[in-house]
Amino acid sequence: MTFKDLYKRLIVWRMRHISDRVFLVMLSVVVGLFAGLAAVLLKTLVHLTNRFLLQFEIPTFVGGNLLILLYPAIGVLLTILFVRFVVKGDIGHGLPSVLLSLSRKNGVLPARNMYSSLVASTLTVAFGGSVGLEAPIASTGSAIGSNIGRFFRLSSRDVKMLLGCGAAGAIAGIFKAPIAGVLFVIEVFMFDMTATSILPLMLAAASASTVAYFLMGNDLQFAFNVVGEVGLSQIPYYIVLGVFCAVVSIYFLRVTDKVEDWFARRKSQLSRTAIGVLSLGLLIFLFPPLFGEGYSFLTELLRGDDDLLFEHSVFSSFSNNNWMVIFYIFALILFKAVATATTIGCGGVGGTFGPSLIIGGMSGYFICMLSNQLGFPPQSTANFALVGMAAVMTGVMHAPFMAIFLIAEITGGYALMMPLFVASSITYLCVSPFERHSIYARKLAEHGDLMTHDKDTSAWHLMNLRKLIETNFVVVREGDMLRDLVEAIKYSRRNVFPVLSSDDKFLGVIHLDDVRQIMFHPELYDNTPVQNLMHDISEGDIVRISEPPEEVVNKFKVGNRYNLIVIDDEGYYLGVLSRANTFSAYRRFVSSLSEE
Repeated sequence: MTFKDLYKRLIVWRMRHISDRVFLVMLSVVVGLFAGLAAVLLKTLVHLTNRFLLQFEIPTFVGGNLLILLYPAIGVLLTILFVRFVVKGDIGHGLPSVLLSLSRKNGVLPARNMYSSLVASTLTVAFGGSVGLEAPIASTGSAIGSNIGRFFRLSSRDVKMLLGCGAAGAIAGIFKAPIAGVLFVIEVFMFDMTATSILPLMLAAASASTVAYFLMGNDLQFAFNVVGEVGLSQIPYYIVLGVFCAVVSIYFLRVTDKVEDWFARRKSQLSRTAIGVLSLGLLIFLFPPLFGEGYSFLTELLRGDDDLLFEHSVFSSFSNNNWMVIFYIFALILFKAVATATTIGCGGVGGTFGPSLIIGGMSGYFICMLSNQLGFPPQSTANFALVGMAAVMTGVMHAPFMAIFLIAEITGGYALMMPLFVASSITYLCVSPFERHSIYARKLAEHGDLMTHDKDTSAWHLMNLRKLIETNFVVVREGDMLRDLVEAIKYSRRNVFPVLSSDDKFLGVIHLDDVRQIMFHPELYDNTPVQNLMHDISEGDIVRISEPPEEVVNKFKVGNRYNLIVIDDEGYYLGVLSRANTFSAYRRFVSSLSEE
């Protein structure tokens, strides 16, 4: 008996003996276990490689470690070679690719995504690339869930569910934070929190966390006891922190976007890589905390020890000057965004999840040190650093609950809940008017590919209106006479006749009702130009193909129109959108979304 025969028997047996609902729950645990294993493997490999590389040092006459200049270049080059010769294709764009698969591809992710992001990000970050591991491991977990679901021939709805389980398990495993893993999927992947979805997500996150605890021990990422009590008198400080973190979040979003776009415009891979690795190496040489993920430096800050910030640094002589420490941390906040975007732009693989945590921690530490240095009542730098982590993550990822509960879980307590809520809320309110979407969703939203919790809005965004354009309308040309129009009416089943120029530019329309009274007068056939018969039209009767779907819907509703002429941005005729066809397609689409 061949493997194919065994596979068919397995599928048939499962369908006969295990219901889809029960099987989905069972698979969610399996997906969580695999995602947790992948998270532990990735974290362990990077940690061991970082520790091994940093034990070697070649000092320079200005201080610092010369090897730090070289390590990132080695990591990026290895990553590029892996992608080109092993993956032999596009490795994707991490979580944006996952979001696109949810909205446009029924949750289908290539099988190679189960290992490609994991290996590539390991090579990049292990050698000092200034990016995070969370997004690649979430992408890996998503691919695991997607491919397991497809292997067992589940419905597209269940495949999407297992994809979310993989992402939840990956985040839960890498941080040992099951609640944050579930909230990550709900807020970032925009899953609806229903009775159908919450149980598989919880089981996947719990199983992944169990694997992480079993293999890596009970230590938390930032095990820390909150210093002192948080009283109402401290709330104004956390409000200021929230505003500052909003500014930092917007800066991070804009800078990463512009730097990555700058690299993307370079046509030569060689020039992108050369400029990128040289810039990245120099930044890390000057500011060693930019090396790799940066969690070790952040951990020391939480303990109140900023000496590690200056280890192997050319600025180590300033470590005893509080004002210089403040300026140094501010510089780290600014350059971390540049280093992250440079790493990705020049060919490295990694995410922005970790960098947002690092920048947030440094932002909180900066505000607290500045406040203490200016003579205000002393505050806990550790408390501010933790709250800053949640606030910047909220601003960058638009996921306030995930950020809040992640900090609560990775610190082992909920004593900071009030300042976490205050700062994160302020940051979110300040960022939202400037950045409507998260760092993962903004490009998808620009192209109308983003799924949201609002099913109505999602339906209009995700429907392909181009496919609804009808091209079977009989057209007449500029210069034609009434005789030509009557001939067109003879062969048309529609009562609308677009009038086009000789080069297919749209000029106007003629409605059958406009000519009904004169079409039976042959004496007018050869001396009545069709231009004289065109119906008066306005912008409300025309749709440009680049217009957002909501505008199309608004034109149908406001003007109570039955047909809209579709043109391109240069005025060339493309076809007609009919009200009945468009809204029928909308109802079918909403129905399918509701089922999922």
